[in-house]
Amino acid sequence: MNRMIEPDLSAPVDGRQSQRALEIQRGTARLLRRHGFVSLPEMTLKSGRRADLFAINDKGEIWIVEIKSSIADFRADNKWPDYWDYCDRLFFATNQETPADIFPQDAGLIIADAHGAEILRDVEAQKLAAARRKAVTLRFAQLAAARLHAIHDPGIPTHIEPNKI
Repeated sequence: MNRMIEPDLSAPVDGRQSQRALEIQRGTARLLRRHGFVSLPEMTLKSGRRADLFAINDKGEIWIVEIKSSIADFRADNKWPDYWDYCDRLFFATNQETPADIFPQDAGLIIADAHGAEILRDVEAQKLAAARRKAVTLRFAQLAAARLHAIHDPGIPTHIEPNKI
């Protein structure tokens, strides 16, 4: 007798993010979908940096969203300018409790909770070079496929080395 096994479609949790950060991530991902983007959390780039949310739309435009759940979280991390090398637009996403004026003006700003988000400040696009766009788009596709494969075959690793991206 063959029984169909239903895959576990819940997202893997790695324990690095606070509950507040996960809520900001969820609301921001919903906002990105409304704007025609699909996104992946925790995407490692060639630089070794890990984008909190990496998003791409059907035109190939790439956004990176850096999630900051508090003033202390923002102050503890100054790597965000490095993300401009991998996206067309860079945003910070935070919650209503974190003062908006601490975030740099040369990045966009999103306010989010677990249910949704809104863009408070947009940012002008800085177009990626074609070779970099291709490389990060392929990385995105490989990582998304690896994570989907892991849902259907839990014994398979989801980590893909970001070589040459």
